[in-house]
Amino acid sequence: MSGNGSGSDVVRLSVPDMDCASCAGKVENSVRKIDGIDAIDAGVTTGTLTVEYDGETTSADEISGRVEKAGYAVEDDSSQVTVSVPDMDCASCAGKVENALDSVPGVRSYDTRPTTGKAVVTTDSSASVGDVTAAIENAGYEVTGTSEDERGESPRSSESVWRSSRAIKTWISGVFVALGLLFEFALTGQNATVVAGATAVGNADITVADVSFLLAVLVGGQAIVTNGYYSLRNRNLDIDLLMSVAILGALVVSVGFGKSLYLEAATLAFLFSVAELLERYSMDKARNSLQELMDLSPDEATVKRDGVEETVPVDEVRIGDIVVVRPGEKIPMDGTVTTGESAVNQAPITGESVPVDKSEDDEVFAGTINEGGYLEIEVTSEADDNTLSRIVAMVEDAQANKTEREQFVERFADYYTPVVLGFAVLVTVVPPLFFSEPWVKWFVYGLTLVVLSCPCAFVISTPVTVVSGITSAAKNGVLVKGGNHLEAMGEVEAVAFDKTGTLTKGELTVTDVIPLNGNTEDDVLRCARGLEARSEHPIGDAIVAEANGANVAEHEIEDFESLTGKGVRADLSGTTHYAGKPALFENLDFDLNHVHATDGSVAVAETRDLCERNDCLDLLEETVPSLQREGKTVVLIGREDELEGIVAVADEVRPEATAAIQRLRDLGIDNLVMLTGDNERTAKAIAEQVGVDEFRAGLLPEDKVEAVEELDEESGSVHEQRSWARRTSSGGVAMVGDGINDAPALATATVGVAMGAAGTDTALETADIALMGDDLSKLPYLYDLAHQANGVIRQNVWTSFAAKAALAIAVPFGLVPIWAAVLVGDAGMTTAITGNAMRLARIAPSDRLGE
Repeated sequence: MSGNGSGSDVVRLSVPDMDCASCAGKVENSVRKIDGIDAIDAGVTTGTLTVEYDGETTSADEISGRVEKAGYAVEDDSSQVTVSVPDMDCASCAGKVENALDSVPGVRSYDTRPTTGKAVVTTDSSASVGDVTAAIENAGYEVTGTSEDERGESPRSSESVWRSSRAIKTWISGVFVALGLLFEFALTGQNATVVAGATAVGNADITVADVSFLLAVLVGGQAIVTNGYYSLRNRNLDIDLLMSVAILGALVVSVGFGKSLYLEAATLAFLFSVAELLERYSMDKARNSLQELMDLSPDEATVKRDGVEETVPVDEVRIGDIVVVRPGEKIPMDGTVTTGESAVNQAPITGESVPVDKSEDDEVFAGTINEGGYLEIEVTSEADDNTLSRIVAMVEDAQANKTEREQFVERFADYYTPVVLGFAVLVTVVPPLFFSEPWVKWFVYGLTLVVLSCPCAFVISTPVTVVSGITSAAKNGVLVKGGNHLEAMGEVEAVAFDKTGTLTKGELTVTDVIPLNGNTEDDVLRCARGLEARSEHPIGDAIVAEANGANVAEHEIEDFESLTGKGVRADLSGTTHYAGKPALFENLDFDLNHVHATDGSVAVAETRDLCERNDCLDLLEETVPSLQREGKTVVLIGREDELEGIVAVADEVRPEATAAIQRLRDLGIDNLVMLTGDNERTAKAIAEQVGVDEFRAGLLPEDKVEAVEELDEESGSVHEQRSWARRTSSGGVAMVGDGINDAPALATATVGVAMGAAGTDTALETADIALMGDDLSKLPYLYDLAHQANGVIRQNVWTSFAAKAALAIAVPFGLVPIWAAVLVGDAGMTTAITGNAMRLARIAPSDRLGE
């Protein structure tokens, strides 16, 4: 939300029916009942209500609700625009832009994002996009485009930073600094006086070296002082204003009091400019990781219209168009294959390392790569609404959800700068006044502290890490929809899994075919397909698919009948056959305790020597229970007078599930639970197979919610017993499901993780985190990435703070020259923090699972 320069948030609401003093009083009294309200301005003539409030205590939605409870409708006349501001690349810059936006009537809220160089601004009808861009430009920042006019430019490339006009001026300034040092310390005989003068307190002569230093300040300090002017005009106490004060202060002391501080002023101007370039370069590295996502989708598409191919911009492609994609080309739009077959590399979307075969009627995504064949694709979504576009938008929006650490650092920064500036004043004034120390010496120390008073390094430490982690995850097929979710995922103490579609594939398949009484597997499958071909049950579909894959011959089917709750009956090639539960055949008077397997080695159940043959099976006591203990559904196939075979069907466990569970346990998550609505026997079989710690079966959706709440309480109590050093969040539980059927449990969990979200709007919208492909191995990668990201944030915050504190404490002892304050305390820490954050990009799913 927008601030007002005093730490409060501001919301402006349109209340057209509030048209008299009595109405305004009623609305004000209703709103004041909310805690955290700082000020209310009811504009009767304009029908607008402006409220200043504490964003940590209440929200704009709650204020709007109180207005409606007073009997007045709140009209939503707001619009949102995203403004590209590439030069807004630090917290200080963002603060300046925010102060500028505060002065624009009609701006309801904003979200500045220095890590991407964008500001998302919400306005009412009284403010235009032009008003917003003008305010930002008046703050000293160029607007390169908006979402409304689609003129947005890509972030600066890392190479362009060093060839920018700012860089050229910096290098020229450096040359003058070098010349000044040469005359000051090496060519002292040639360091003649250029301007002679005196002041009441000392000699004011200006030498050749001083002229070089002044030229360095003039060239290198121009941008600094200009930015400082904008900061002062927008009442923003940031690094530009502080550095401007330091540089101009050094010059005033030199000229006005005859105490030569030209070298210090020149050093500040040059080194701070270098620091700014390094900061821009470091920030561009973070921005480029997101830009790589944006660049995945091609700018043009080959469209077939009226039988003729033409190349058009992707923005001109419409739903229903047929796009042509040849081998090696990127697929430009989401769509469905209408012609052709090919292997498609879906790694940019789902993170899958192996290309996926695509043929007619298969879904494909924008940004994926056609590896081999020719494809014609019918477009199913607009360019700005395809899967890749939604991913990019959600990754950008993820910065709006600030982590607990980020909020803490921002609150701390509000106190840091005033405290250090106060310390700088004391260091400058106290020793000369009370201990007769030299003024110049302690003035320089004060300037050094002014340089160290900017909190940019540790303010940027969290967002740059979050951006690195979220974009790295997106490149590996994991969409994290907020820094708060990334932080929470790294601290969870328990993970709950849905069974169907998560630990298992969610599709029934035939796992065992046991021929009996002299039949072959093909005989059993032939009869099974004939019986199940007209069945609408998923088990029947699985059996038919297996038989089709085995290419067995077909029966002539007549007189089909579904035996509800038991099975099916049909005449196959003139002979009556049955398929169904063991109980069906018991009712037909079969002796299921004494049947013969065609091949004893094929039977998975134990054999019993009940007769002269050792392939005798006891189906009721041994074979069927053995299969059922493995979580399989058993279907018997037979004629009226003889059993022909057994078919076992199961929802197969994902091949990566067991390894993923073990990897999570290796990473330190000790509480792994499976939640399912399936029966106890099947749940137990799957739980044992994948290795979860416990399972809960027979759960309805509301039961899963209750189970997640219990796990959350348990994990919270465990978390409280951990070392204080790790208490950065409340522990919690992650729920992993399909994003639709498990929506209540996903919403209840600390973090909801949806499986297979690529192309699924509901899963993308509802989950906190989405695994874009059906690959459970991404889950331990996600936890590892999030856990390491939390560690990197802690390292960045505390290292930057410790460095600043150590330098500040050392200043009065003469241990920190002003150049060290600039290079180490500002540029050095910013570069180190960004480099540390970029390490997250090295974490990959295959590396973490040891593949």
